[in-house]
Amino acid sequence: MKWRAVVLTTGLVLGLAAAPAQAGQPDEGEAVIVDSTRHGGRTLALTFDDGPNPVDTPRLLDVLRKHHVKAVFCLWGDFVDEHPKLVRAIVAGGHKLCNHTMHHDNMGTWTPEQIKADLEETNAAIHRAVPGVPIKYFRAPYGSWGQTPQVAAELGMTSIGWRLVISDWEPPGTDELVRRVMEGVTEGAVVLMHDGPNDRGQTVDAVDQVIPRLRADGWRFDLPARR
Repeated sequence: MKWRAVVLTTGLVLGLAAAPAQAGQPDEGEAVIVDSTRHGGRTLALTFDDGPNPVDTPRLLDVLRKHHVKAVFCLWGDFVDEHPKLVRAIVAGGHKLCNHTMHHDNMGTWTPEQIKADLEETNAAIHRAVPGVPIKYFRAPYGSWGQTPQVAAELGMTSIGWRLVISDWEPPGTDELVRRVMEGVTEGAVVLMHDGPNDRGQTVDAVDQVIPRLRADGWRFDLPARR
């Protein structure tokens, strides 16, 4: 299936790439990719890519509501058009929106004009579902940034990377995902997970387990910085 092929490719690319804190950052003088929380310290921000997914996104929203956690959802435009009610449910839950491009293309070599056209098309799709709702963040598919941070900044969006990616596209099992979060999280980290496009049940179950465990260890949940 097309979507399965895309996810497997995502796993290969992200598996080879270091987190944006170490690599993949724009050149000096270009727009910043944020990988930290607003307040720093013993905080983390949960972000979810490649949805909305009609099976797992509603479950994830229920888990986040149960634990009183707000997150960022990086929306794939094709799925936004397919499932606008889920976008409205995300916003109703108090979560923030992130542009994750229209078709999940690798934009690493795209021109600014091509990037702008795609980002504007994605924003328009999101606003058809939730008119007027701010889209504050952008994340490049595959972590292949190219010139996207500068274009996103011109459109009023902060590019968000990550400090921890748990490779939940594999999927390795819920217990392993829990271990990766608990052992990998660092102060002020943006954490990359997925709620789409395929089965993300293990991720949802892991989130349900790690939130109370992290809170018990003194962690607080935040949003990515806006720089």
